Amino acid sequence: MKLLFDFLPILVFFIAYELYDIYVATAAAMAVAVAHLVWSWLREHRIDKLQWVVVGSIVVLGGATLLLHDDTFIKWKPTVVNWAFALAFLISHYVGDKSILQRIMAENISLPSPIWRRLNWSWILFFFGAGVLNLYVAFSGHFDQATWVKFKLFGMTALTFLFFIGQAFYLSRHIKAEPNHDTQQGR
Repeated sequence: MKLLFDFLPILVFFIAYELYDIYVATAAAMAVAVAHLVWSWLREHRIDKLQWVVVGSIVVLGGATLLLHDDTFIKWKPTVVNWAFALAFLISHYVGDKSILQRIMAENISLPSPIWRRLNWSWILFFFGAGVLNLYVAFSGHFDQATWVKFKLFGMTALTFLFFIGQAFYLSRHIKAEPNHDTQQGR
């Protein structure tokens, strides 16, 4: 359910763009993102750092888009968010005893340190590459605004899904099955 709510501003952006234009879509996505932030606070009395980054970037860059009537700023938003995540993962690689990924997943998965480092680097590279790809689609001159909007929703979502699948396959090679307690106890 949380994933659906995190995805909602992008979906609202796409629908509003299809019905109106980039400026209405930007305003609608900003409103939904802020509403989701408020709802999260009322429901859980806390806001994830990730949510602050996403909402902050959409409010700042979306606000600049609306104020200056220039879609350049909102087109930068996916890159800013992806590069912020890449930077956070990079910093966590060198600061502290565990990377962000290990802090998130270590409760459920036990892996050797070299595997955690490789996974962390793969996320850094993925986020950096996704940001670069967004800039290419948005500003290379090979694609129009409508293509960028579709890429933002469908292309980035598909790339993220494929990356998750790749991560799952990689992790499956390194996860050892725990012994079945029923079998060990002779049941």
